[in-house]
Amino acid sequence: MSSDNALDDDDTFKILIATDIHLGYLEKDAIRGGDSYTTFEEILKCAKTNQVDFILLGGDLFHENKPTRRCLHTCITMLRKYCMGESPINFNILSDQTVNFNTTQFPWVNYQDENLNISIPVFSIHGNHDDPTGAEGLCALDLLSASGLVNHFGHSQSVEKIEISPILLQKGNSKLALYGLGSIPDERLYRMFVNNHVTMLRPKEDQDEWFNLFTIHQNRSKHGPTNYIPEQFLDEFLDLVVWGHEHECLIAPSRNEQQLFYVTQPGSSVATSLSPGEATKKHIGLLRVKGRRMNLQKIPLKTVRQFFIQDVVLSDYQDAFTVDTPNVIKKVENLCHAKVNEMLEQAERERLGCPLTPEKPLIRLRVDYTGGFETFNTSRFSQKYVEHVANPKDLIHFLRCREKKERIKDELSVDYSRVLKTTAVEGLRVEDLVKQYFEATEQKVQLSLLTEHGMGKALQEFVDKDEKDAIEELITYQLEKTQRHLQGRSVITEQEIDDEIKRIRESKKNTMEEENEIDEAMNRAKAHRLERGETSLDINMSDPLSDVDSDQDAPPARGRGRGTRGRGRGRGARASEPKSSTRGASKKSQMTSQSRSIMQAFQAPSQRPSRSTLPTSYAEDDLTIDDSDEDTPVTKTRPSSKTASTSSFLRESSQSQTSKGVSFDDSDEVKQCNIPFYCVYTFHLMSITFAFLIFPWSVVYPCFLFLPQSRMIPLKALPGVQGDDYSRFPHKSPCSYC
Repeated sequence: MSSDNALDDDDTFKILIATDIHLGYLEKDAIRGGDSYTTFEEILKCAKTNQVDFILLGGDLFHENKPTRRCLHTCITMLRKYCMGESPINFNILSDQTVNFNTTQFPWVNYQDENLNISIPVFSIHGNHDDPTGAEGLCALDLLSASGLVNHFGHSQSVEKIEISPILLQKGNSKLALYGLGSIPDERLYRMFVNNHVTMLRPKEDQDEWFNLFTIHQNRSKHGPTNYIPEQFLDEFLDLVVWGHEHECLIAPSRNEQQLFYVTQPGSSVATSLSPGEATKKHIGLLRVKGRRMNLQKIPLKTVRQFFIQDVVLSDYQDAFTVDTPNVIKKVENLCHAKVNEMLEQAERERLGCPLTPEKPLIRLRVDYTGGFETFNTSRFSQKYVEHVANPKDLIHFLRCREKKERIKDELSVDYSRVLKTTAVEGLRVEDLVKQYFEATEQKVQLSLLTEHGMGKALQEFVDKDEKDAIEELITYQLEKTQRHLQGRSVITEQEIDDEIKRIRESKKNTMEEENEIDEAMNRAKAHRLERGETSLDINMSDPLSDVDSDQDAPPARGRGRGTRGRGRGRGARASEPKSSTRGASKKSQMTSQSRSIMQAFQAPSQRPSRSTLPTSYAEDDLTIDDSDEDTPVTKTRPSSKTASTSSFLRESSQSQTSKGVSFDDSDEVKQCNIPFYCVYTFHLMSITFAFLIFPWSVVYPCFLFLPQSRMIPLKALPGVQGDDYSRFPHKSPCSYC
């Protein structure tokens, strides 16, 4: 962050940032109908006064998907009034505009159109209120784009994979990569991020010189397991994220300590709901970018209608009245009158000296009448404030809180029967019981290093699959990773250690990082069991070699998905043995046990499930986090087919873990040799054939008995080998050909 004076020159981008303007909200209301239009005009005036390079809108410019004629007419009028003129544009676009603006028949930025005279370009993504609909996939922004008033970008036409191509802007020596993603249903986008189907392209040349600005319109706060987008899903190379859709104004940039970028949430410019988040002061932002430095100046909006909200809990006023007090309803009503008058007086004081602020404020009094109290007539109550407030019909809101759960004062007082008695009926899993247990216990016995989900998964592995090392490996793995992280952060004091551990634990909850850590620990426990020669108890379901002599088809696999082909290869290993009567029963039993343990650890590549259903293998290096403060960009190169000569891109998956987190040590990973098994067989057969030309058949024949058996056991990996691409040799160390 830098001061605005140091940044304001010919190399500085000046960008006005606003989100969720909601033009047309309550436009038929006699008092509040023009609020959204008045504030939008103030935003455009502010942009013209500050002589910004362009305006960036974060979605929901319109409140309705099909705006009325009045709404469209007012919007077009103001855009033409404030954004068209003869002022020069001081930045250039370097990227392929046919890719950036792919929703219009005029795929170029509006200020480069020879038929238009634009002084302030407007770049906007669509939100969930004005999203594309219909067979053509058009939205209200497309109308403004076709008319040349708004540059609509960030529209993804695919529902399976998303590829975000930035608009590359350059002003002087400053380079800005502007990314945008319009509103998509949160559950669908969450699934795309999890499956690595969201890709962000980066400039191929001089990546470290670009300031990466990303605009998104999704749920930021968690409304459900998948009904939001965690900040950890976004790529770590970003510098600033402008988050739309959330109406609470949190415009001051907050740093994401895991991804190491900043997030600003401008909030809405008009209150569309009477909730506490809308009561905060409304602001827009003036962003200055010079090189890799930025400065965000908060600009308060003066035309926004005041909004005050207050909660009243009647049970807290026992010194004034109780349920049995005579005329208690009248006393409650008098209390509500006093609270409303206090908010009106506060609104009058704050409005002094601000002539642009509307006279009538929004007032909401939420009355909690839990405890046996009765409500009064809200319509009669509101009649006294018709001339003083803008929302007389919504002035009072009665609510009743749920009965509070009994507090657990001692760990021994937990009613385990209440937790366990519905298990069979509701089909609860082990991890659900673990979660309920920790929710019922007091704070001092809560988990501080592990998560409830991870402990529940480890316990399920222990119970269902007899993985005796599951819990121990999970604790050891998390402890080692946390120690490396703390050492990298140079944390010394106990309080700093506790705070850092708590932050790490909260940041990875319900994310792919947590799932990958759990899978990694479970694979370690499984590897230890196989080293000891033990087998799992769930042989009938997940062990296809439980009966290698049987000719029946193996049962369907579950769990990690060891399929029927593994069973066939196990029988092939047995069949390849010489059927000699000299081999004893003990040796045959030993070979069967060895093949079984090997097949439990590995499986043919064609038999593995897809990545969307299979947890990350212990041998795969898909997750790389580095907790150092240095930028270590590692890119997956694949140039885009539609780019200009100055804007070639590298493909960056949103889940590419080339980041600044914890780097996992892969020294103990189980991988395989990169020499196919048929190379070894070819070598032996050539040697025997050559020997046959020199020696008699009776001398060469015994050599066939010593051909290597096709059993598969793990080998150390060579660079570039992934998954089970090749078969394995009967060696426990790299063979001589490697």
